[in-house]
Amino acid sequence: MMTRVDPGFHQHAARAFAPHAVVIGAGLGGLASAMRLGAKGYRVTVLDRLDVPGGRGSAIWQDGHRFDLGPTIVTVPQVFRDLWEACGRSFDDDVDLRALDPFYQIRWPDGSHFNATQSDEGMRAEVARLSPDDLPGYDRFLRDSARRYEFGFEDLGKRPMHRLWDLIKVLPTFGMLRADRSVYAHAASRIRDPRLRMALSFHPLFIGGDPFNVTSMYILVSHLEKEFGVHCAMGGVAAIAQAMAGVVQDQGGIVRQGAEVDEILIRDKRACGVKLTGGDVITADLVVSNADAGHTYTHLLRHHVRRRWTDRRVAQSRWSMGLFVWYFGTRGTRGKWADVGHHTILNGPRYKGLVNDIFIRGKLADDMSLYVHRPTVTDPTAAPEGDDTFYALSPVPHLGHDAADWAEIGEKYREKVQNMLEQSLLPGLGEHLSSSLVFTPDTFRDRYLSPLGAGFSMEPRIFQSAWFRPHNISEEVEGLYLSGAGTHPGAGLPGVIASADVMAQLVPPADAWVRA
Repeated sequence: MMTRVDPGFHQHAARAFAPHAVVIGAGLGGLASAMRLGAKGYRVTVLDRLDVPGGRGSAIWQDGHRFDLGPTIVTVPQVFRDLWEACGRSFDDDVDLRALDPFYQIRWPDGSHFNATQSDEGMRAEVARLSPDDLPGYDRFLRDSARRYEFGFEDLGKRPMHRLWDLIKVLPTFGMLRADRSVYAHAASRIRDPRLRMALSFHPLFIGGDPFNVTSMYILVSHLEKEFGVHCAMGGVAAIAQAMAGVVQDQGGIVRQGAEVDEILIRDKRACGVKLTGGDVITADLVVSNADAGHTYTHLLRHHVRRRWTDRRVAQSRWSMGLFVWYFGTRGTRGKWADVGHHTILNGPRYKGLVNDIFIRGKLADDMSLYVHRPTVTDPTAAPEGDDTFYALSPVPHLGHDAADWAEIGEKYREKVQNMLEQSLLPGLGEHLSSSLVFTPDTFRDRYLSPLGAGFSMEPRIFQSAWFRPHNISEEVEGLYLSGAGTHPGAGLPGVIASADVMAQLVPPADAWVRA
């Protein structure tokens, strides 16, 4: 009798003798790194301290509600499609992605609003409705955005920036594109209406940046949204993370949850494995850290003498803001609040003043602005039948400022968020609440090991971007690579997925590996 052999058997058997890569962290950057390394022929083990893959992109189920803990917007589906294609797979076979229209609605206290959409005609109509005199400036802004997209996203964001020459040769382009100017300053140079200035400049907040100080290169997001649209994944970003973990496992890799790395081990100045908090040692030919770059250098390499990313250097870095996130479920509200879509940005009375309080003064302000996520508009599986799932996110100072005692004030702050929602967006909310969960900067520090509880690692200011950011190939230890929000090109879903691609460009193919 002949026995049929699984076509993948020989591939997996051969991989048993391949060089071993350990990836620290099953966030989206870590999973993308594992997929890239698996595609290059490595035997991969992913280690993560949480009980599910995804990191900030995971979800929690509570009272029948799926709370998507972090990112909710997919702006460049092509980065995922390219990743899957590199692994011989089809992203669209594994993930159900839906385009959103409008992308989001921005609301102001005076009752005005702005619907962001992919349609050129729709966007120009929205601009004209608020400020017809700003149409010529808006058209110029879009052209500016397209130029920065071509350079900043399609070029700079897709290649390594670990050598000083990588920086020097792009300095003339930075100068030509006025990278020294802030996102807000550039918007203000084209637009007069303060509402439109906000609508065209707030995007850095999605990746932890201060619009009044982050380089104007980030106006590229306007073109990016126009070019690719804004999407959501059915099942949330957690569904993407689960699909990524599935690809890693199909490649013969291991995704091990509940395994916290305590230290990166070094022999002869080279990373040779990791030690877990329980004392277990896992050897490796190379290590990729998807942990926050600050945590990687100050904790995982705490016994190693570092030249560049010393404890002092990390402490002196500027970190992104903290986040207060209220996840809540409502009973019997499906169809209620019909004017509230999938994403709403609810502005308070101040823009620059509030941003300065968060980033510069480090003061928890009395007022707030909220990003409101209502996934059940598109994905009814996120809540029980007839109910809704929401989260409301308020940017707040990180814990390195005069830190608020969130254990003491967390519930009072949640009540303020609820009051703002009831007054401005969801009247009668309190009568329908059925589930509640709060994340504060303390949660980000403790759950994700994020320095100072920052929501998006290092702030993407010009001198903390590209070459100035922690490199994808470590400057401190041979055989150590970095991916995720804290390295090049930066935070946000496209950024962390791109970081894995950049990292993989620096790693030799498995068949070229020579062990000492």
